[in-house]
Formats: sequence, structure tokens, C-alpha cells
Amino acid sequence: MATSQLHEDFSREEEVKAGTDRGFGLVFAGVFGIVTAISLWRSGTTWHWSLPVAVAFLAIALIYPRILAPLNRLWLKFGLLLYKVMNPLILGLLFFVTIMPIGLVMRAFGKDFLRLRRDPNAKSYWIDRQPPGPPPQSMRNQF
Repeated sequence: MATSQLHEDFSREEEVKAGTDRGFGLVFAGVFGIVTAISLWRSGTTWHWSLPVAVAFLAIALIYPRILAPLNRLWLKFGLLLYKVMNPLILGLLFFVTIMPIGLVMRAFGKDFLRLRRDPNAKSYWIDRQPPGPPPQSMRNQF
């Protein structure tokens, strides 16, 4: 089906833009700063390398953030790869752990919320609405 005949655009060719290099540097400075703070709080030895890394990211982000552009692009590509791998796994897990068991339990109890069972004696599957809905003349210009 041609997409030009529809009012919706089903193409998924959206371009993902990376954040600014300065923002990337500040975020990583903050992350390494938190690692440093936790290490100092727990009397660990991680702060010996995480503090200089945090200071370096902060200095570069504030002075010359363009240096961080390759790291920013690499981080974006890593995030997109992680998205492509984890998104189907998480959604599949969500479906098989929550939605499918609920459906199986409903079937076991004989529930048919969508009224999909075939009734050979029925003249029609149409459900009359009581009281009747609004008049058809009120449904102009729906979109």
C-alpha cells in the first residue's frame, strides 16, 4: 500500500541527533565525580583515577568541547546499538511475563472480552446500543 494515500507517515527514518559536546563532557564529568564521591565515602581506591578523569572531562567541556566530538559520536552509536538489542528483549520479556499469562488465565476461565467466539445461530454480531448513540448528522468533520 502506498503511503501517499494515507494521512499518517509510517516511515521510521527519523534521524537521531547527538547532544552537544559540552553537555556530553559535563555529564561524564558528573558521572565520574559521583564515582569519586562514592569511592571517597566508602574509603575505596577508585578515586585515584576517577577524580582526574572527572576534572579532565570538566575542563575540556568548559574550555574546548569540540575535542569530545568523536567520543560523543561513539557514545551515541553505542546507545543506538544497545537500543536495537535491548528493546526487543525487554518488550518480549514484558509480553511473555505479563500479557500472555493474563490472556491464558482469562481463557482458562472462559472469558471472551472481544466476543470472538463464533455463534452459528446468531443472525448478526451487531450489538444494539441502548440508549441509541448520537444522530449521524452530528458526526460530520470527524478529523
